[in-house]
Amino acid sequence: MNMKAPRGTVDLLPEDTRKWQYAENIIKELCRRYHFEEIRTPVFEHTELFQRGVGDSTDIVQKEMYTFEDRGGRSLTLRPEGTASVTRAYVENKLFGNPSQPTKLYYFAPMFRYERPQKGRMRQLNQFGVEVLGSADPAIDAEVIDLAMACYKELGLTSLKLVINSLGDGESRENHRRALVEHFTPVKEELCSDCQVRLNQNPLRILDCKKDRDHPAMKNAPSILDYLNDESREYFEQVKSYLTLMGIDYEVDKNLVRGLDYYNHTAFEIMSEAEGFGAITTLAGGGRYNGLVEELGGPNTPGIGFGMGFERLLMALEAENKQVALEDSLDCYIVAMGEKAEKESVRILHDLRASGLQADKDYLGRKMKAQFKSADRYNSSYVLVLGEEELDKQVVNVKNLETGDQKEVNLSDIVSYMKETLVGGNEDE
Repeated sequence: MNMKAPRGTVDLLPEDTRKWQYAENIIKELCRRYHFEEIRTPVFEHTELFQRGVGDSTDIVQKEMYTFEDRGGRSLTLRPEGTASVTRAYVENKLFGNPSQPTKLYYFAPMFRYERPQKGRMRQLNQFGVEVLGSADPAIDAEVIDLAMACYKELGLTSLKLVINSLGDGESRENHRRALVEHFTPVKEELCSDCQVRLNQNPLRILDCKKDRDHPAMKNAPSILDYLNDESREYFEQVKSYLTLMGIDYEVDKNLVRGLDYYNHTAFEIMSEAEGFGAITTLAGGGRYNGLVEELGGPNTPGIGFGMGFERLLMALEAENKQVALEDSLDCYIVAMGEKAEKESVRILHDLRASGLQADKDYLGRKMKAQFKSADRYNSSYVLVLGEEELDKQVVNVKNLETGDQKEVNLSDIVSYMKETLVGGNEDE
């Protein structure tokens, strides 16, 4: 029996989850400031949702989805990305009818993609993402990009690069599509098998191909920027002007297309430029997806969002030598000796925790010296010593492990004393 974690998955141990919680808490606070609310969607959806929402021509749908048939014969898929699921929830729950618009949502969720595992890119990946539904204002595009950049900056990252592009509206994309077909058709047989299929299905995806990126035809491929109509060009200019107003540096990359079919107008990626980060530098990516709500059965509703890989975020922190501030300590540790003291320590421990303090005790029947060592390992601020002698006197011996000072406190007062000492800092009064 294979009792190891499946390939492409990892166990997050307590020393790992503390780092994740630290980053998550900072990002949640940012979402509060930007007035985003959390949404949680099912870990699996009907397969058709991703076929229609993400696109049949994408690598995700064609190669990477974990799809299975349930006992009722329904085709279900483990969620490979967040936007389609959030948009489905938006339509199904009629969030478009809420008087407060646009709808600004965020999520932390595992995603599942069958691809070759490598550092920072696993088959079960974890993602933070946001979606804004109900506004076609280019200022909201800039706000979403600003939030993505703020997440990294708030965590201390500085080696960042923001690249943006416009994919235009439907008319612009169709004109660009025809130009791409005309450009790549003469060299079709020189392209990889995937791109030969993409040439008919979605030629824009050829520009995102990893295999053919060094092909000479890629260097002079028609740029979407040359095919933007006046409305799309003006929209892109406004997005750029808002980024400039906020002091956010960016580069325009005419070949940035993103890997999903639903994108239009603004597309962007944030990359790490930290030395030693790795060959795949993308940290986050997103863009506008006007039309997706309609595709999933809802009213005409514009949308924009991004997804941020958490594994890659922690890789970037490591590459820039940013230390995560971790709280790994106890307020107090109870050292109890003797059967009666053991029983009394259970009550005291319960009362300490109920008062809001972080406390623990020994459960292995160790001797006093070993229990003190445990308190040291847990970086406890105080040790509460309770033995037969202390019980007879109805006191607890409180020792400050930093200063070595000790004080006897009445057993009935121990909870209020510890709370006042630790929270109020009035130990000497």
